[in-house]
Amino acid sequence: MLDAKFFGRESYLLNLHKRVSDLKNGYRHNMAIIGDELLGKTSLICRLLSSYYDNNIIPVYMQVRPESFSVFARRFIGALLYNFLSCGNLNLKEDLDFLINKSSGYAPATTVKIRELLLSIQKRKKINLFGELIALCEHLHKETGKYCLVIFDEFHNLESLGVNKIYPQWSKALMSQKSTMFIITSSFKFRAKQILAKDLSLLFGNFEVLEIEPFDTRLSAFYLKKYLPQASSGALSFLVHFTGGYPFYLDVISEALNARADLNVVDALEELLFESSGMLNQRFSNYLKRFTDSSASQDFVTIMYHICNGHNRVKDIAHLMHKPANVINARVNTLMEMDAVSKNGDFVRINDRVFGFWLKFVYQEKLNSFTFDARNQKNLFRAYVEGMLDEFTLINNRPLSERMQEILKLFGDDIIQVSSKRLRLAAFREIKPLEFNNRNLKHGLLGRSSDALWIMALKQDQVSEEFVAEFAKECRRYHHKAQKKVIVSLNEVDTNARLRAMEEKIITWDLNSLNQIFDLFYKPRIVPLYSEKI
Repeated sequence: MLDAKFFGRESYLLNLHKRVSDLKNGYRHNMAIIGDELLGKTSLICRLLSSYYDNNIIPVYMQVRPESFSVFARRFIGALLYNFLSCGNLNLKEDLDFLINKSSGYAPATTVKIRELLLSIQKRKKINLFGELIALCEHLHKETGKYCLVIFDEFHNLESLGVNKIYPQWSKALMSQKSTMFIITSSFKFRAKQILAKDLSLLFGNFEVLEIEPFDTRLSAFYLKKYLPQASSGALSFLVHFTGGYPFYLDVISEALNARADLNVVDALEELLFESSGMLNQRFSNYLKRFTDSSASQDFVTIMYHICNGHNRVKDIAHLMHKPANVINARVNTLMEMDAVSKNGDFVRINDRVFGFWLKFVYQEKLNSFTFDARNQKNLFRAYVEGMLDEFTLINNRPLSERMQEILKLFGDDIIQVSSKRLRLAAFREIKPLEFNNRNLKHGLLGRSSDALWIMALKQDQVSEEFVAEFAKECRRYHHKAQKKVIVSLNEVDTNARLRAMEEKIITWDLNSLNQIFDLFYKPRIVPLYSEKI
C-alpha cells in the first residue's frame, strides 16, 4: 500500500504518534510492529515519518538487509547525521565524510566518537561495535539535547550482520539509553516473537508489541468502494473474500481493474496470477524458492498443497503422504518458523490465502498437466475462478442461519482457538433452528452432541449488554449439565456486552471470529453488504 493510499491504519498511526510525543516528556516506549508480509507495516512507518515532525527528535530510518556490519554502520551514521543537520535547513550531500565534517561544528564530541568507531570497524575490532554504534544517539543527545527515533525495518535481519552477541549489546543500550526510542518491524512473526520473548525481554526498555492484522471485511469493502467504485456489489464481496483483507492484494487487483475498463475480475486474476509475466505469479514463484534450499523441500511444497486442498489436519496430511505424523509435525513446525503456515488448534492453515490459491490452481496444475497446451491450462484456470466466483455469490446470499447450520455439520470434535480461547467443536448428532420467545431475541440454533448442548443466538446487528442478559435468561430454561452458550453476530460486540457475556460464560463470535472458523473448513467467508458511507 503506497503512502498516498494510506488507509485503515489510522488507529495504529495515532498510537505511534502518541508514543513518539511521549519521548520528549521522559516516557520512552519502544515499539515492535509485527505482522505478515504485505500488510502495510512499511507504509505505516512511511506515514509516521511524513506526518510527524519535531525539531527536537531526529528520525533514523534503517531498512535492515543482509550486508556487512561496516556497510550497515556507515548507513546508520549517515542517516543520523543527515537528519540531525536537516533540522538546521542546511544544504546537504549524501556523503558520509561531508556529513561528519559538517556535523563537527555542531556536535564535536559526537563526531570524535564517530571517527573512533569507524576506525575500530576498519581495524576489524570485534567487541561491542553494535553497542557503540547505538550509543552515538545518546552522545548526540548529551551534546545537543536532541532525541533520536531509530527505526529498524525488518529488524530480524540484524542477525545477518555478523556481529557477535548482538542482542546482549542492544539490550544493554535499551536499558541505559532513555533518550533513544526504537521502533522495530518484522514480517517474520514467529522469529520476531521468539527474539522479543527471549533476547529482548528486559526489565526496562521493553518493546510494546503492535500486531498488524489484515483489514476486516468492513474495512476491505470500504477500501474497494473508495478505490474501485465501479465494482458491482457481487465482485466487491468476492474480492473481500478472495484477498483475505491483505491491503497489497486489494491494491494490486484494484489497479489492474482500473487500468483497463474491459477487464472483469476473472480477467484480472488471470493476468496477475496465471500469466508468466503477471506480478503475483512472479512474486509467488520467487517466494516458493524459499523452500527449495532444504532436503525436505518437496515435503514442504506437498504439505502446503494438501492444506490448500482442504486437508489441513496433521493426521490427514500424514495419511496422504504415507509418513508418520511426527515427521509431518516436524515439517509443519519448520514451515511455521518460516511464517508460511500457522496452527489453530488441530488445524494448519496457509498464512497467505492468495498464495494458497496460486499454489493449488496455477503451480500444481501446471506441474500435473500432461501437455504443454497453455491455452487449455488457461481455460481450466478461468473455469476454476468462475466456479469459485459463482459458488461464493450463491453461498454468500444465504441467510446466516443456513450458513451456520452448514458449518456446524462439519464439526468433528476438533480443537480450535478463537479469541485466545481453546474450544472443542462438538460433533453434533442433531442441529435444528430455535425460535426464542423474546422481542429482541428471535432466531437461534440448537445443537446436540453426545455430551453437550449448544444453544446459539444469531444476530445481524450489534450485540448489546441487554441482549446478552436476555439470552442468558433464555438459556436458563434448558437444564443440560454441559451447556455451551454462543452468540453469533455479524457486527461488533461492544465492550460492556463482551464483559457481561464473560460473566454469564457465553461465547461471543463476531464476524472476524466466524470467518476464521469458515476459513478452517474451507467455506466461503461471510461478507455482508455495507451500506454506510466511508
